[in-house]
Amino acid sequence: MNFGRGPSVVLNVGGTRYSFSREVLKDFPLRRVSRLHGCLSEQDVLEVCDDYDRERNEYFFDRHSEAFGFIMLYVRHGHLRFVPHMCELSFYNEMIYWGLEGSHLDYCCQRRLDDRMSETCTYYAAEEPPGEPAGGLEGKGRRPAGAEGGKWLERMRRTFEEPTSSVAAQILATVSILFVIVSMVVLCASTLPEWRAPENRSVEEQSRYTAESVREPSGIIEAICIGWFTAECIVRFIVSKNKCEFVRRPLNIIDLLAITPYYISVLMTVFTGENSQLQRAGVTLRVLRMMRIFWVIKLARHFIGLQTLGLTLKRCYREMVMLLVFICVAMAIFSALSQLLENGLDLGTKNKDYASIPAACWWVIISMTTVGYGDMCPITVPGRILGGICVVSGIVLLALPITFIYHSFVQCYHELKFRSARYSRSLSAEFLN
Repeated sequence: MNFGRGPSVVLNVGGTRYSFSREVLKDFPLRRVSRLHGCLSEQDVLEVCDDYDRERNEYFFDRHSEAFGFIMLYVRHGHLRFVPHMCELSFYNEMIYWGLEGSHLDYCCQRRLDDRMSETCTYYAAEEPPGEPAGGLEGKGRRPAGAEGGKWLERMRRTFEEPTSSVAAQILATVSILFVIVSMVVLCASTLPEWRAPENRSVEEQSRYTAESVREPSGIIEAICIGWFTAECIVRFIVSKNKCEFVRRPLNIIDLLAITPYYISVLMTVFTGENSQLQRAGVTLRVLRMMRIFWVIKLARHFIGLQTLGLTLKRCYREMVMLLVFICVAMAIFSALSQLLENGLDLGTKNKDYASIPAACWWVIISMTTVGYGDMCPITVPGRILGGICVVSGIVLLALPITFIYHSFVQCYHELKFRSARYSRSLSAEFLN
C-alpha cells in the first residue's frame, strides 16, 4: 500500500473496528479489502470505502456490522453461514459487496439461498427492471438519448402486466375481464339446446365457422373477443423486454392456446369447404372450439387468488411429485390386495367389479381420497377390512405433504399481496399528482 502511514490499518464496519497489518491486506480473502493495498491516492481509497481518516489511518464502511462479523469468521475458520434472524438476500448482498459468492456458503446455507432466490425471482422481477438505475446519480444528470423511449415502453409494459400499477392499467384490466366473461357466457349458451333449437342445427353444424355463422350475433361477439385478445397479446409481445422469455411464460402460452383455435377453425373451413368429410364429422372443430375455455385462466392476470395458486404449484412441484408417488405406491399395493381378496381367492362368491388390478385401482383412488362414489365396493369381510385400512391410509398419506403446500400458499399470497399494495401506492401517488 503506497497510501497512508503507520504499520497497521483499521477497518471500521458499521461502528465495529478491525485492525490489520499492511501485509495482511495484500492477500486478504475479501476482494474489496485487498483492493486497499493497491490504492495510490485518497480518491482511489474513496472508490473502495465510504470514508477515510488520514490521521488514524482508518477506513469506514457503511455496511452491516453483524454480517461482516460472520464474514470475518469465514476468513478465520473457513466456514460461512447466514446471520440468524437476517434475510438471506440481505446477507447475500453483503457477501457480494465484500467480494464473496454463493459458493463460499456452507451447503445447508446454499440450499436456503437457492430456495429463497427461487421464491422471490418472480416476485422481484417485474418491480425493478435490471439495468435501470434506481435513485442513482445518473438520474440527476443528463438523460441518455433513448431514456424517454425506454420510460414509455416501461410504462406500457406495466400497464399491460400490472393491473394495479396505474389508472389506465385498471381500466384495461376491467375491459379484459369483461371480454373474458362475455366470451364464456356465449360459449356456455351456445351449448344449450334452446340456443340451437330455433335454427334446427346439430352440434356439428354449430362447430363450423361459415359465412352465415359469423354474421350471427354469437359469431360477431366471438370475433370481437378474439380480436381484443389478439391485439392485447400482440401489444404485450411488442413491449416485452425479452421476447423469448415472453413466449415461455405459462400465462402467455395459455393465451396462445385460447386464441389459436379460432384462426385454425376459420382456416380449416376456408380450405376444406363446408361440405367436406372433416366438416361433417366436426370432431376436430368442436375440440378446437371448446379450447376457448382456457380464456378463464386469463383471469389469473387480474386476480391475486389465481396467481397465488399458480405460483404455489410452481414452487411446490417437489411436494406435488411426492404426493403422486405416495398415491401411486398405495394404489399398487391396495389394488393388488383387493383384487386378490375379492376375486382371486375361492371364497364361493366372487366380486366381478374387482376382476382385474386396473379395475381395482379406480376403487382405491376414490377410497383414498374419501370420495366414495359407491359404484363398486368390497363384499367380503377381508375386503371391507382392507377398505377401511385404505381409507385411513389415504387420509394420512394425503395430509403429510399438505402442510408444506399450505405454508407455501400463505407465503405466496402475502408476497403477491405486498406487490399489489406496492403498485397501489404508486397508483395513489398518480391520483395525487
